[in-house]
Amino acid sequence: MDRLKKYDIDIINLVDGEHVFQYTSDEDFFDAFPQSLIQKGNFDARLVLHKSPTMIRLDFDVKGDVERECDRTLESYEEPVNTNNRVFLKFGDRDEELTDEIEMIQRGTMRINVAKYLYEFIALSLPVKSLHPDLRGEESEGDLLVYSGASEEEAEEESIDPRWEVLKRISKKTK
Repeated sequence: MDRLKKYDIDIINLVDGEHVFQYTSDEDFFDAFPQSLIQKGNFDARLVLHKSPTMIRLDFDVKGDVERECDRTLESYEEPVNTNNRVFLKFGDRDEELTDEIEMIQRGTMRINVAKYLYEFIALSLPVKSLHPDLRGEESEGDLLVYSGASEEEAEEESIDPRWEVLKRISKKTK
């Protein structure tokens, strides 16, 4: 965790109001997270911290790129990262995550570390499918849904076992 010490903010000493922090990082940042999906990358982050007597609002603006491996070609490429996120830290009597954006922290908390927020925001901003930028314009059959032109009823009728055709004809006559 020593590598992430520069992401500590002593909130106990901050006066109420707005405070701005700048962070620049490289692969060393991602190495600090065990079993990370991101191995290499770099980013610049701007954090605007708004402190009030009852809560802290953290506004993150992160820009950079991370190295990914293409799911199709297994080539490495750089995926751009550009994300803006917000977290609210409410002062309370215990530490608890209330929602994705709201956490409760104890009133006497002296310092917070924003590294985990930066990592989560970067990881969540990445596309689920890693596809090299040169391949993104191409269409492949595995990625497309093919429209057959048949309605759902026609498709259902085609899949009916032929042994039931006799019963189907009988039911139509009785209607």
